Amino acid sequence: MNLLDSARAVAGASGSEAVDWSAVATAAKGATDPGALDLTRREREGYAADVRAARSRIRDVSGLAFDVPETVEIQNRHHWIDANVSTFRRAFEPLEQGGALPGVARTVNTATTAGALAFVARRVLGQYDPLLLADADDHRLYFVHPNIASAAESLDADFERFRRWIAFHEVTHAAEFGAAPWLSDHLESGLREGVAALSEGTLQREAFAELMTTMTAVEGYAELLMDRAFDEDYDDLRRKLDERRDEEGPLGGLVRRLLGFHLKREQYERGREFFEAVADARGVEGAGAVWHSPETLPSDAELDDPAMWLARIPE
Repeated sequence: MNLLDSARAVAGASGSEAVDWSAVATAAKGATDPGALDLTRREREGYAADVRAARSRIRDVSGLAFDVPETVEIQNRHHWIDANVSTFRRAFEPLEQGGALPGVARTVNTATTAGALAFVARRVLGQYDPLLLADADDHRLYFVHPNIASAAESLDADFERFRRWIAFHEVTHAAEFGAAPWLSDHLESGLREGVAALSEGTLQREAFAELMTTMTAVEGYAELLMDRAFDEDYDDLRRKLDERRDEEGPLGGLVRRLLGFHLKREQYERGREFFEAVADARGVEGAGAVWHSPETLPSDAELDDPAMWLARIPE
């Protein structure tokens, strides 16, 4: 599979849906080297050991009762694309309610979606999936081994230490969703509401704003747990990753902004500052109160003024 196959898939996009999802998968994989997945037994066991260690440490630090997903997959980039096409398709299902689209529009939609998946597939390291759009009993952990190995090499970081850091980060998300069984549905309903409005030609700013606020809490709490639970210092890894992003050049930076990656970085920083303030006031276990219900999530204003949340939510 190569770029020619990718172009053919997009050009041949067909069907009655707004996006030809079969063509999306073919085109995205055609534009992406799958990467090697020839792990030794010791390397495979290393991923599992890191997940177990992360679960134990994060349980102790957070006080949350949760378990990791039964499915832990070590993937190449093509595996990740296949796994995420179904998530994308379900997320954008409301777009199909508007009826058939002209072929040109379908081709553009297919090319855009395939390009986004291909771009992310070359960079994603791990994923607690689905953060969105999954039944509570079907959550999974993915590790994209070729990207982890490549990133560790380019950052001049020890592979096993870097792999362990990624595992800890993804297990923090398992902790959040394990502590808040309502969270997946809450995020899905917000996303689908916003997409449904787009399908009708309107922009539901409130739905997307609430979604962004919730995701900021998700990423910020994960950062708090990482700071308190990871059993080694990792400031050097975080700094090197930030420098790597800055070295992507103007085109890479533009694509990242179009896909919202700059927002994700802002979510980490803004959310971390909120949870550090709450944890300083009530401890890490007290900060976990955000997951009691949708009503205990911080508002957008409270993210910038943790004292407001502390005053609203009693100990």
